[in-house]
Amino acid sequence: MELAWLEDFVALEREGHFSRAAQSRNITQPAFSRRVRNLEDWVGTPLFNRDTSQVSLTQAGKVFKPVAEEVLRLAYVGKETAYGAAQTSADTLQFASTHALSVTFFPDWLSRIEEQTAIEAVVSLMADNMARCERFMLRGEAQFLLCHHHPSAATVMDPKQFRYIDVGEELLIPVSAPECLGSPRPLHALPGSFERPVSHLAYSPTSGLGRIISGARSLDAPPAWLATTFTSHVATALVVMARSGRGMAWLPLSLVERYLASGELVRAGGEEQDVAITIRLFRPRRRQSSAAERFWNSVLTLYGSPGGPS
Repeated sequence: MELAWLEDFVALEREGHFSRAAQSRNITQPAFSRRVRNLEDWVGTPLFNRDTSQVSLTQAGKVFKPVAEEVLRLAYVGKETAYGAAQTSADTLQFASTHALSVTFFPDWLSRIEEQTAIEAVVSLMADNMARCERFMLRGEAQFLLCHHHPSAATVMDPKQFRYIDVGEELLIPVSAPECLGSPRPLHALPGSFERPVSHLAYSPTSGLGRIISGARSLDAPPAWLATTFTSHVATALVVMARSGRGMAWLPLSLVERYLASGELVRAGGEEQDVAITIRLFRPRRRQSSAAERFWNSVLTLYGSPGGPS
């Protein structure tokens, strides 16, 4: 039995669909399906019902789920503990951050904390999509995760294992290139309709912003109103495509302010289409290196008490 099979099990239970789960695991669907079958062969019984469009756990799968999660947790804890023991003398801060925040938020935010609290440490930053950043944390490869958060978006950051604190706010707004330079009218405007859906530049399922948009806009912007013409987990790629007139996208205001000011982008919908989100910093509940604990205490000093159950 391989640890990856358990990670596949958790991903499929979370996504409820083989293709989405395979995409979140960054492997092909046939390879993903084979690994799930390998796990079921190892257990000796089917773990998933496949008779409906929404994959669900069998009774055996429901019993197996907490076992799989606990095995993964112990494996990750053991890895991080062993790694931490080897690194206790190193004053290193290891961050995982989603792409957009690594560009728009992280540099100035880190500088403010360092200026106000005199933190001295070597900083290591891994910028990636949300799914990979979550895996960095679960595997103990990062001490902190900086990401966007919205109540409608699911996360694997179990409050029993992680604490968090909100360190900022952001606004996702629908934008498009104008009909012509200098015009306030968008080339691709919301709301769309069933007859004329809007060309939509979308985030991939591995993107944290993609999860947020999918959850927050599902009722107000049904899929039939939007015709997805391009996907990427990188917000800056969507900015480029929007500026070239390829469609509309929900993008962080901090990322597109200068293009709105220059007229290269305009609003594609009213303020009722905006999505307010928070910027959240996660850390493991267990004690970390002395440098990481000093940094966390500095963040608490600036932003208040952490969230999540005590």
